[in-house]
Amino acid sequence: MTTNGGYRPVFCTIVPPHILDHLATHEDQALADSALRTLQHDSAQRTLRRVTAVRTTAAAVAPAPATAQPHRTVYDAGHGTDLPGTEVRAEGSEPGQDTSVNRAYAGLGATFDLYLKAYARDSIDGAGLPLNASVHYDVDYDNAFWNGEQMVFGDGDGQIFTDFTSSVDVIGHELTHGVTQYTANLEYYGQSGALNESVSDVFGSLIKQYSLGQTADQADWLIGEGLLAPGVHGVALRSMKAPGTAYDDPRLGRDPQPATMQHYVRTSRDNGGVHINSGIPNHAFYLVAAALGGNAWERAGQIWYDVLTGGELASDADFADFAKLTVAAAKARYQEGAETKAVLGAWAQVGVPAA
Repeated sequence: MTTNGGYRPVFCTIVPPHILDHLATHEDQALADSALRTLQHDSAQRTLRRVTAVRTTAAAVAPAPATAQPHRTVYDAGHGTDLPGTEVRAEGSEPGQDTSVNRAYAGLGATFDLYLKAYARDSIDGAGLPLNASVHYDVDYDNAFWNGEQMVFGDGDGQIFTDFTSSVDVIGHELTHGVTQYTANLEYYGQSGALNESVSDVFGSLIKQYSLGQTADQADWLIGEGLLAPGVHGVALRSMKAPGTAYDDPRLGRDPQPATMQHYVRTSRDNGGVHINSGIPNHAFYLVAAALGGNAWERAGQIWYDVLTGGELASDADFADFAKLTVAAAKARYQEGAETKAVLGAWAQVGVPAA
C-alpha cells in the first residue's frame, strides 16, 4: 500500500472527459471547437501538474475554534488563462454587479461553513488556508477545476453548459479535492481515483444540503444541477441517488455511471474511469444517508469524514478498503447501532465487500 505523503497530480475537473469527447465530435462546429479546446487545455494542465505536483503530507490538525473565519478572494481572469487574474472581491467586501463573482464568493463561504460547523475543520487544510477563486476563465471554457492551489471557473459555452459558478455543489466538490489532497491524498487513478471523485461528490452534495437546510429525503442528490443549458436532455452531471440517469442527450451521450459493481466499467480513459465508477461509492453513501434520515452531514457525513481524515486510508485504497474503514468508523463512533447497520447494508447493496 502507498503512504499518503507521495507526489500526486492535483488537477481535477468537474466535467469528465467522456462528455467532452462526445461533444468534440458534434456536427455543430462551434460546439465541437469549444469542447475540443477544453479537452486540450485540461490535458495540458494534467501533464503540467504531473511534472510539478506538490508534495502534500497528511497531518493531524486540531479542531478549529467556532470563531474561525474564512479568508476569501475572488479574481477575474478576464477570459484569459493567466491565474489568478485581477482581484475583484476580498473577504468582507460587499457584493458587486458580477453574479459569477458573487456566486463564487458565496460558494467558498458555504464550503468553509460546512467543514467548520459540522467537522470543526478550519478551511481546506485544517489550518485556515485562504480560499481563492478565479472566474471568467478562458473563452467558452466548459469546465471548473481545482489546480492544487485555487478554484477556477469557466463561463461555459452557453449551448450545453452555463456558468460553472451556478452550482454550489460543484464549488464544494472541487474544494473537497483540496481536502483530500491534505488528508488521504488518494491517487487519481482506478478505484482510488474514483474514491477521490466520490468523496468530492459526497461533500459537494452535503455542502449544498447544509447551505439549504435540507434533510436527506429533501435533497436532490444531483451533482451539477443547473449547469446544463436549456434544451439539454438532462438534470445534472451525476446522480448519487440513481447513477446513470443524470442525462441522456444526443450531444452529451448517455450518463454511463454504474450504481453497483455488477456494471463496473473497465476503461483506460479518464484515469481508469474515475468519473464513471465513482457512481458506485456515491450510491453507497446515498443509501447510508437515506437509511439514517435526518441531516446527511451529521451521521453519514461524519463517518465518511472520519475515514478521509483518520490517517488509515491508504492513498491507493480500493472500494473494499474504503468500505471496511467506513464500517470501522461507524462502529468506533456509534458502536453496533443503526449507523453501522446502514453502512454494512449500503455496501452490500452496491456489491462491495465491507466485512
